[in-house]
Amino acid sequence: MVEYMKLLKIILVFIILILFIRVVSERQIDDVSPEIQCDAELLEKSDVFYVIPMFNNKSIADNQTWCQDILAMNKTLAMHGVYHTFEEFKEPRSEEYLQIGIVAFENCFNQTPVRFKPPQVVISKENMALIRRKMKLDTYAYVHKNYHCNDTGVYPNWFRDLI
Repeated sequence: MVEYMKLLKIILVFIILILFIRVVSERQIDDVSPEIQCDAELLEKSDVFYVIPMFNNKSIADNQTWCQDILAMNKTLAMHGVYHTFEEFKEPRSEEYLQIGIVAFENCFNQTPVRFKPPQVVISKENMALIRRKMKLDTYAYVHKNYHCNDTGVYPNWFRDLI
């Protein structure tokens, strides 16, 4: 019984710690692209925008008005894949492939991306090494409050604010 209570206390402390981290840490929004409708309220309350540089094979740099509007929000900008295909970085990718997204990002925002999150937070070990040569790799999925422009994912955006 004593061991059970000890384990229960440890679990409770862990849950409280995770909830505290979610309250005080940055809010992130995935799937930011001129090709995806994104609620202005979600953009406003997010700290980090994970931008898809080439969604639907269209460069974000082709929409300079959108680029300037996103920059004007004064948020941290990061890359979210290159084309954002399903498990895009599970299969082998080259430096040239990654560079396509980096160039689109630079041409849009006039800055080089320093953070990267793979779509579906799925990435091979080889691609981890590729990304880490260029950027910080963000692979934590459930610690921060993370929203989606198109309200997809395991939980809807409204639910993410509850916990």
